Amino acid sequence: MGDGDCRPLGFLIGLPFALLALILSLVGVVVWIIGTVLSCLCPCCICFAALANFAVGLIKLPVKVIRWFIGNFPC
Repeated sequence: MGDGDCRPLGFLIGLPFALLALILSLVGVVVWIIGTVLSCLCPCCICFAALANFAVGLIKLPVKVIRWFIGNFPC
């Protein structure tokens, strides 16, 4: 079988962790909105842009968690 096959055990074990990551990603959405607004208001402060980039990483976290679990568990 190929490398991109479905691995149900990794998916099932990773679901609770992905749900926790989903909660963090919702926090990331709020932080991203605040960071984007603040960076538009004060473009000279680079830390708000870094905060928005960090929030984007939080938003992508559930997908990264599921992919990590699927990749580490055999069929």
